[in-house]
Amino acid sequence: MTDLALDLTLKDAKLEAALAAERERAVKENWADRAIGRRDPSVWSDEEIVKRAVATRLGWLEAPFHFADETVELDAFAAAIREQGFTTAVLGGMGGSSLAPALLEHVFGKAEGGIDVRVLDSTDPAAVAATLDDLDPLRTLFIVSTKSGTTAESLSFQAYQWERIADALKDAGVGHPTQPGDFMVAITDPEKSLKSIPHHDSLREVFLNPPDVGGRYSALTYVGLVPSALLGVNLEQLLEKARAMVMACGISDPAKNPGLSLGLAMGAFAKAGRDKLTFVIDRELAAFGPWVEQLIAESTGKHGVGVVPVDGEALAAPAAYGPDRVFVRIALAGSAGPDAAIGSNVDARLAELATAGHPVIRINVGARIELGAEFVRWEIATALAGAVLGIDPFDQPNVEEAKVNTRAVIAAFENGETPAGGSAALDVADEAALTAALKTHLGKLVPNAYGSFQAYIAQTPERDKALAAIRTLFRDGTKRATTVGYGPRFLHSTGQLHKGGAPIGWFLQLISQHPDDREIPGKAYTFGQLIDAQAIGDALTIEEHKLPILRVNLGEDADAGLAALQKALAAALREA
Repeated sequence: MTDLALDLTLKDAKLEAALAAERERAVKENWADRAIGRRDPSVWSDEEIVKRAVATRLGWLEAPFHFADETVELDAFAAAIREQGFTTAVLGGMGGSSLAPALLEHVFGKAEGGIDVRVLDSTDPAAVAATLDDLDPLRTLFIVSTKSGTTAESLSFQAYQWERIADALKDAGVGHPTQPGDFMVAITDPEKSLKSIPHHDSLREVFLNPPDVGGRYSALTYVGLVPSALLGVNLEQLLEKARAMVMACGISDPAKNPGLSLGLAMGAFAKAGRDKLTFVIDRELAAFGPWVEQLIAESTGKHGVGVVPVDGEALAAPAAYGPDRVFVRIALAGSAGPDAAIGSNVDARLAELATAGHPVIRINVGARIELGAEFVRWEIATALAGAVLGIDPFDQPNVEEAKVNTRAVIAAFENGETPAGGSAALDVADEAALTAALKTHLGKLVPNAYGSFQAYIAQTPERDKALAAIRTLFRDGTKRATTVGYGPRFLHSTGQLHKGGAPIGWFLQLISQHPDDREIPGKAYTFGQLIDAQAIGDALTIEEHKLPILRVNLGEDADAGLAALQKALAAALREA
């Protein structure tokens, strides 16, 4: 059974007082009943325009109850897919539409009688190839997942797979009534969203979500439940755990309310300067990190405030950290602990950090199926942390900025022009110039900064390891927190925090060349040009916010480029 009480080690009198004040306020203003029981938007704002907006985004609190009535049909859908010979499902989506499915696949995998599920959320042509090339299009169910119906990446993936299916049908000599839509389903919102998806009226199945659920709060809607059903997850148990957590979070006493107590701690500590929420997660639940990273960053990072989630950073001795950290240990019963890259004896190390004055929160998860409860705990906690910080946790006011700049870059590519503005990327092969540029860039770090390493390259285990070494080198040399994001995924995750949160980000953007590029059917640009445009558009947006960013071209061999970057960064840190 998942623990409900907040296990917090706190040895700082000022932080204790700050947290006590927020607890008193929450009880006095009856946050638990108003937010969870009555869905009262005034918990977050007294402004009518904000209250109206919030009121249209609270459907996620009802999801564990609403979708309990859909489990039988979802299980029947999954059974039919298996019976008709599908062996794999590929979900093409971004942000909330992809991170929850990726987490569910990581935690549960394929059960007996289930099928494999892959998630495609990178426009790097190498990532597209790695996800799709080894699959038979006629035995693959493609899921286009997009809340708006207009997500550029999701629709690009759909167009690419649609053509692959059509070619396979032609080669197989299969004609009418079989057509590509028979191998494809959609998860989206009703009306305009659905109608925006190409071929929406000829897809095998369409799953329409409640429109009052935002993407990052959609894990327990069709977004997570359709891939879970295909994997063979017990949906009834998953939702049962979620419902129990919703009920527990309606308790007025913060000491007995798992979501409220966590949210108050997150908000109070961030207001007091401890805004780097650093996760230490057991390996079986490791994919929880990217999911909760998006939830927290996009919900709280706006109007100059925010909580910076730090996922996947190696754990170190107290001397490696500044006074801006809070550590969160998420442990699964029976686990051997976090991945080796995070470190060994992490609980002993966390005890050292607590003794040194860093707050440490411990959450014990009794079994994997308790993931349903953890979705709810963290959604409620994040929403209520937003109330502490005085922001609307359900909007994303800065996300569109990078999209606008990206569209302008794509238009330039289509016209054969060079995009206007923005700094050129340094060639990683010029070691001296790169070291000098990194040294200058390090001089732009503010005292409470975080370093954001943005890798617009296809993700591989080898690159995970290389980026982990680079971020550790930076952390140990500067005592600043680090984040790593693969583009363009992080644009739908931490991108809001980068532009809208506190102006403390320090950005290193990594791009590469695309020797095996892929066409996007129906478009005048390729996947390689799309990811390049997204990188340039994001860099332009960060520059417009007067934040420090350095762009580095890793070349055709991104792995060799990462090794060269690590060497240059080590030299720059020695000289800085």
